[in-house]
Order: sequence, then C-alpha cells, then structure tokens
Amino acid sequence: MRKLTLALLSGAYVCIALITAVLVWRIGGGAGAGAAALIGMLGLCFAVHGVIARLGQQGELADEVATVRQAHLILAGEIEKIQSRLTDVIETIAEDALRRSEEIYSEVQMLEDVVQSMGERLEAQLSQQVERAGAIEASPHAAALLQTVRSALDAGRVDLYLQAVVSLPQRRTQYYESFSRLRDETGRVLMPAEFLSVAEPGGLVAAIDNLLLFRCVQIVRRLAGQDRKVGIFCNISLASLGDDDFFPAFMEFMAANRDLAGSLIFELGQNAFNARGSVEARNMAKLAELGFRFSIDKVGNLDFDFQDFARADVGFVKIAAPLLIGELEDYNGRLGLRSLPGVEAAEFATIARRHGVELVVEKVESERQVVDILDLDIALGQGHLFGEPRPIRDAVLAESQAPTAFIQAALRRHAG
Repeated sequence: MRKLTLALLSGAYVCIALITAVLVWRIGGGAGAGAAALIGMLGLCFAVHGVIARLGQQGELADEVATVRQAHLILAGEIEKIQSRLTDVIETIAEDALRRSEEIYSEVQMLEDVVQSMGERLEAQLSQQVERAGAIEASPHAAALLQTVRSALDAGRVDLYLQAVVSLPQRRTQYYESFSRLRDETGRVLMPAEFLSVAEPGGLVAAIDNLLLFRCVQIVRRLAGQDRKVGIFCNISLASLGDDDFFPAFMEFMAANRDLAGSLIFELGQNAFNARGSVEARNMAKLAELGFRFSIDKVGNLDFDFQDFARADVGFVKIAAPLLIGELEDYNGRLGLRSLPGVEAAEFATIARRHGVELVVEKVESERQVVDILDLDIALGQGHLFGEPRPIRDAVLAESQAPTAFIQAALRRHAG
C-alpha cells in the first residue's frame, strides 16, 4: 500500500513539474527555461515530500514511544501484582511450615511423655519381677537367654518385621502385619518362641509390646505421608490395655494421631480377647471411639460370638489355614464346618461380614489351600506363599528409637 501511494505522489509531482514547465515556455521563457522550471519544480516537490515524510516518521515514532511507555506501565503494574502474590505465597508457606513444626514438636513432646510413663512403668515392673527372674536365672540356659534378651533391649536390637496381607484372588497387598524380632550380639535373630519363654516371666514382654506399638504408629505415619493406603496390624497385649499408668498417656498419643485410625488395627489373641476384664474392655472402647479397630488372631476354635465382636469393634478375625481347612467336612454332599454343624462352609464368611467382620486366612503355604479359601468366599490371605516377613531397617526405625533410651535406663538400673 505504501509503494502504491509513493508511486501516485511521484506521478503527481511529475505532472506539477510538467505543468510548470509548460507555463514557463508559454509565457516566452523558451525551451531552456521550461526545462529548468521542470527540474526545479521536481526538486522542490521531492524536497517538500521528504520534509513531510520525516515529520510523519517523527509522529509515528512519538506514537510508538507513547505505546511503549503505556506497555511499560502495564508491565510494571503486573510485576507489582506478581510480587504481591509471591509475598503472600511466601508468607503462607512460612505460616504452614511454622504450624507443621509446632505440630511435630507437640507430637514429639507427647511421645516423650508417653515414653517417660512407659519407662517408669517398666522400671516398676522390673522391680516386681526380680524374684521371678531369679528363678529363671537358676537355669544356666534360661539365665543366658534372659541376659541376651536384656542386652538386645538395652542396645536397641529390636527389629520390626512386616508381612503382607493380600486380597484374593488378585494377591494385591492390602495390609501388613507387624512382628518384633530381637537380635543377639552376633546378629542372630531370636524368634518369639525362643525369647518369649524367658521374657514373659522376666517382666520384659510389656517393654517389647509397647516398643512395637510406637514403631507401628511411626510406620503408619510414614506410609500415610507417602499417600499409601495400606494398613498395619499391630499386636497389643492385655497388659498394655489394662495398665493404668501406661494407657492414659498412650490414649492421649493415639488421640493426637486419630487420622491414622483407618490404617492401624490393634490385634490380640482369641484367648486374650475372651479373658479381657472391664478395664481392658473399657479401654478398647476408648480406642474404638477414636475410630481404631481390632483384630483377633491365634484362633483355636471357630465358635465365634460375632455379636460380641461387633460390640468390641472387631473388624478382622485371622484363622490359620490348617485349622480352617481341617474343619471342612462333607455332610451328605453339603460342605460344612465340623465345629459349626448348622453352618454351611460357604456361608461362614458371609455371616462374618453381616457383623462387620472380615475373615483373614493366615499361614497359607500352598496353592491348594488358596483354592479351598476361594471356595469359602474369603477375600484376604496371609502366609509365606504370598511373602515372608521382611525387616524394616535403620532409616525408618530411627524415627521411633526414643523408647529405647528409657528401656536402657531401666535395664541398667536393674542390671546390678
């Protein structure tokens, strides 16, 4: 468009120059004067055009400068808004960090209080067990084993093992069960059947159970922080549930961690559950009010009181595969349970679910057992077939070593 305009203007300038040259020639100026007039007028026209073009360019430049200034003002305003937003974000992050630090400090303080109570209680328990421990020490082997257990607790050689509880038939991990294992000075792992025989009369079972409880809480907290929706079964003893010194502080700690209620299931044996007294039942109800559930293991018979389970917020019952499969019996073409003759085997899991109880078959060792379990409509399994217990090592357990210091102090005071 600009080229066309320039061509038209150039043509107009030439016409004006020609007209001027003709007029000069007509008034008697001659051909030379006409040619001079033609050249002069062309030069004048183009000179005037140059001046006007420069003035136009200066006007355009002024407009562009004004536009740039306006854009700069807009940009400066946006930068100011962004800086204001960044300031707000930084302040929010700082406030969140401060709040989180306060929460962590509060949790640690609470944990220390609970551990302090546990340490004092342990010291009292150890004092009461001196005579019984003396009877154990009369046997050289038992005395050596008791000393090994004491040394393991004193040195913090208590490991947490987790074993998967899987869904059937998919075999996806839904839960873990936690186990405690002790190690001697050489690193050899002591199995519960070995160390509990001297730990219980020696007054050390409560220390082991309580330490396991704290570590389970820490592991669940770590899994929740990783957004992993996996629960953990954690053993709890009647001694802990009925301990008037330990339980109130532990209850306070669990209340501060009630967001973990869907991921932490407290487990106790069938005989312990049936032997619970009013204090233990009341304390279980307090945990249930926070949303925590319970599991029954070490099942010796299938004559369950599901209504009692429902009242006690029992959500899981673990039955060993050999026991359950050994109970199966054919009644004239109908598969039933030997100890429950009026119940069809396929209805057993359904009856449990009606009362809010999910059956778990543990100690599963073979694929044949899995087939029988699926025929009984049981949805959860546990055993070496799905994975052996695996240790959770130093990096994770470092978060929950605080109780060890109090156990060490109590053990040292009674070592002499």
